[in-house]
Amino acid sequence: MIDLLNFTLEQLTDYLLENNISKFKSKQVFDWIYKKNIYRFDEMTNLSKDDRAFLNEHCTIGLLMVKDQMTSKDGTKKFLLELKDGQLIETVLMEYTYGLSICISSQVGCKMGCEFCASTKLGFERNLTAGEMIAQIMTVNQTLGMSIDRVVVMGIGEPFDNFEHFINFIKIANDHHGLDIGGRKLTVSTCGIVPKIYEFADMKLQVNLSISLHETDDAKRNELMPVNRKYPVSDIIEACRYYIEKTNRRISFEYALIGGENDSDSSAKNLSVLLKGMLCYVNVIPVNKIAEGKFNYDKKKNIEGFCGILRKNGIMVTVRRELGSDINASCGQLRRSHIDGV
Repeated sequence: MIDLLNFTLEQLTDYLLENNISKFKSKQVFDWIYKKNIYRFDEMTNLSKDDRAFLNEHCTIGLLMVKDQMTSKDGTKKFLLELKDGQLIETVLMEYTYGLSICISSQVGCKMGCEFCASTKLGFERNLTAGEMIAQIMTVNQTLGMSIDRVVVMGIGEPFDNFEHFINFIKIANDHHGLDIGGRKLTVSTCGIVPKIYEFADMKLQVNLSISLHETDDAKRNELMPVNRKYPVSDIIEACRYYIEKTNRRISFEYALIGGENDSDSSAKNLSVLLKGMLCYVNVIPVNKIAEGKFNYDKKKNIEGFCGILRKNGIMVTVRRELGSDINASCGQLRRSHIDGV
């Protein structure tokens, strides 16, 4: 069965035309799915009976099954979702003063091997399709009876390691006929897949780009993030400068503070030197505890001291608000299966 959530409007048009269904029907189908939230073909009443019969026989609209739902004391909601092949992923809904934001996954597991991240600890299974990324948003919308208009692709997986499906997801999410989410309300995070940063820059999308940096020294970053052995810090920064030049858009650098590893004054000064003159800001994240990890961060430590050095050196910095840590829904804590008590 063909999952229509995988199709951009152009791809759906081509598919229907190949099957002798007229071009304008693709917009009607998109309207039923994305505007009217109708997921049964028999209810798409402006399609002919023959068209509906074809769609019923050959197509599906692949919403996901909610296997578990947890709510944090701060209101953050985490969903354990089952894909059609039985694989599991996690998706998180967060509430901010400006509204709701959903953090979606892009892969089942992750290949990157970052030491502080639970998503990689159970290994990698497969990429998610564009439709499975879209379905996370639509499933949560349907479950809670709401409409989410801010998305961060920062859940399980490395989006730029699943680039083709990720870009199709962006096209569907951003399309006025699709989810109609503005580009500036879409954010993608990468650990530094350098060739794809260049490719993404050349597309000149309005989507926000975030780089998971976490360390400036190559030897140390090699240990924290094995991807650095292939794409070292200097290559990432060069690619980021190209991105800024191409798009004139600001980049966010994520920096997880790890006690005794990368939180010293000298680390802050090195980070300041590395980013000097760039159109960017640093999003500081006190590292979150995971079951298999050795890292933690004493929240009583002087986070502001680290941030103060950055600010003194002209680097804009924010501290990420901790949401959902009591249900393992914070940055770095998502995994592809639910583990009780973890």
